[in-house]
Amino acid sequence: MAEAMRIEDYLAEGGVLTSPDNVPARYRGELMRLMASFVDSELAGAAGFAERINDAPGITARIAAARIVAEKTGHAGRVLEIMGEFGADTARYATRHPWAARVARDADLGQVRAGADMRLSVFHYPLTGWVDAVAMNVLMGLATEVQLLELSRVSYAPLAETFREIAPVEARHAALGLEGLRQIVATPSGRAKAQAALSYWWPKVAETFGRAGSERFGMLERLGLRHRPNETLLADWKAAAEAALGGLGLRIGGR
Repeated sequence: MAEAMRIEDYLAEGGVLTSPDNVPARYRGELMRLMASFVDSELAGAAGFAERINDAPGITARIAAARIVAEKTGHAGRVLEIMGEFGADTARYATRHPWAARVARDADLGQVRAGADMRLSVFHYPLTGWVDAVAMNVLMGLATEVQLLELSRVSYAPLAETFREIAPVEARHAALGLEGLRQIVATPSGRAKAQAALSYWWPKVAETFGRAGSERFGMLERLGLRHRPNETLLADWKAAAEAALGGLGLRIGGR
């Protein structure tokens, strides 16, 4: 117990760990939870987006969508490898849950995860066509950029490095989504559909940042697994979305 407390003090002071050896039980549990949420969200997100590939308007857009699906699945695989070092059954993980399963479109999950996996709640809602998929990809892509900036500072060094390598690829996904959205809003009907989709997805993506004033934040901060509170990350995402979407003349956040 004394050794575990010394390690936690070390983490609270900004120290990092580099292997599963001698990791305190609480740290291991929270690190596994963090990784599972990322892996499950990437797998569920890829599964949902894969179903919309054939809705894309042209071969170039289909290729881009297929690449996003493949890269997200690859990112899940990279983090899953690290989970395997902590004892996760990587051989059966990818088939353990129905990643394409979705709730009703009008369901309201809030921040609660549904089902047995650890995906963020936003990945439980269905995509209903190409415009809807692009709108969700833009908003969630911008959110992922903010979240990966935070995750790239976690105190488990191999995971932090992996997130730093994943981040520019995920940023490219958001950029591809913005380019697709720019083409969609070029027509009045496309703009109307895009605005409706953004209005639908905005609150659902916002929920992925968690509650303001989270009681868990302090504990995670002491373990070096979090550095900025939920409300700060949410504000960063809102600012990024306002800059990106405002430039296209689209309203955000119900405005």
